[in-house]
Amino acid sequence: MKRPLNILLTLLALLFVGHVSAQTDIEQPNLGVPSKIGPAYFGPNAFPVPDMLDGRTSSELKLELYGDCFLGTTTGRASDDITGDLFAKLTIPLFTPKANLTVWMPIFEYFYTSAELNALRRLPAPYNTNDLQGMDSGDVYISADVRILSQERHYVDMAVRAALKTASANQYAKGRCYDAPGYFFDVAVGHSINLIGGNHYLRVAASTGFLCWQTDNGRQNDAVMYGVMLAYRFRRVSIDATFGGYAGWERVGDRPMTLKANLSYHIDNLSLRLGYQVGFKDWPYRQIRVGATYAFDILNKKSRIK
Repeated sequence: MKRPLNILLTLLALLFVGHVSAQTDIEQPNLGVPSKIGPAYFGPNAFPVPDMLDGRTSSELKLELYGDCFLGTTTGRASDDITGDLFAKLTIPLFTPKANLTVWMPIFEYFYTSAELNALRRLPAPYNTNDLQGMDSGDVYISADVRILSQERHYVDMAVRAALKTASANQYAKGRCYDAPGYFFDVAVGHSINLIGGNHYLRVAASTGFLCWQTDNGRQNDAVMYGVMLAYRFRRVSIDATFGGYAGWERVGDRPMTLKANLSYHIDNLSLRLGYQVGFKDWPYRQIRVGATYAFDILNKKSRIK
């Protein structure tokens, strides 16, 4: 565990340095006025609910590539808010299956928003009086994931994660992103139950954590993260559902709550996935995802961590 812990501590230091260096000039913040810098007022990739861990890390290098379609629900008309993107994620074992470096981002997105929606989001002129469309790249997320307990020895799996969000996206004035850094820390616990002679297995997991992003001058929004997951696998087919979100202190547009469901078909090292996500509060979107994951056994492990 010494090497994974050193990696985690190094990332924590980088998170701190990156956050401090990004602060603006100090002014007296007005904590009584909500900043409205949160997921309810931006595009779907600006303040997403992070995919939760299930208590495990990966013994394989995994490359994930997905196409997403987001339909907005703010105005009640999906045609007012349409986003399509290409999303990529890379998970790298750091010399051991107990520690991963994970990087993910929307490589690019195409968007269309109506003038009515842009006015509701309080975009600056002239964007608040016109329909908008265009392309952008998204923010990059980098995390260190460390597994600290295994089910084989401790009844449950447990993993901790420290993640940094960059401010690399560009379309702030059009409401696609927020030009400031952020970070989060979370811990996940999970347990697998073998069913019917080992041909089926059920997995349950839960997570909690802390998420933070800079808002306006002199303050930041701090949020409590939460999530629960239920997954079922039978031979080559797996289904999972996750209910999760986070709750910011401003209580205005910063408490997204979503339900994600995925259907996957596994062929050796290739997994095909169809996913759906719906936002119940402060994440006003419905998402359809189609894509695939390919796993490379770079550690020469004969079997994956279960």
